[in-house]
Amino acid sequence: MDQRPRINPGISTAQQVHDWLHDLILRGDLLPGTQLSESEIAGRVGVSRQPVREAFIRLAGAGLTEVRPQRGTFIGRISLREVLAVRAIREAVESDMIRILTQRMTDDIHRDLREQLDRQRAAAARRDVNGFVLLDNLFHRTLATAAGHEDVWHRIERMTSQMDRLRYLAVQTFEADALIEQHRDIVDAGARGDAAGAEAAIRRHLRQLLEDLPRITSDRAEFFTD
Repeated sequence: MDQRPRINPGISTAQQVHDWLHDLILRGDLLPGTQLSESEIAGRVGVSRQPVREAFIRLAGAGLTEVRPQRGTFIGRISLREVLAVRAIREAVESDMIRILTQRMTDDIHRDLREQLDRQRAAAARRDVNGFVLLDNLFHRTLATAAGHEDVWHRIERMTSQMDRLRYLAVQTFEADALIEQHRDIVDAGARGDAAGAEAAIRRHLRQLLEDLPRITSDRAEFFTD
């Protein structure tokens, strides 16, 4: 388990414990089947068991952990059913948002997105998986915000924990260059004012998961459940 987080007294302790464990699970640092101990984590972090218990409840609610009666709390597997459902929702929502963004594209937005592509390439070159996934999240959040739908994106983010776990595995297994080029196609079409082209580009990008999924689930079968 990663180093204990530094607890900020000005922020909810349960929130900080949750965020720490959440990130460890998403990155694959805590593997499916790993048991979590309230007392061990409370001791490591230096807090009472109550905020740890609250964090466990939130993680279970997101499907990241499972409670086994008389046994305890364990890291759950990635639900393929949930991943595919969230992917379909994202395609429907983001394809609509990119059409709106195409009509609202400015030089500043275009410049910001191009700079993000450069940062993605740099992260890929140094094999920074965590950095690349964070930049990928930022890219899609920027598209939503620029389209005037940051609130919609916040709602999507609450649903994507299982999909994010898969994305960490995917970036480790596949070259990131193809994903960056898909991002570039989205940006270029948006900059041209080509709404249909931008929509087609983002649909191709979000459907890439469907092509990658069989190999990922074969290579890392221990992470998945139906």
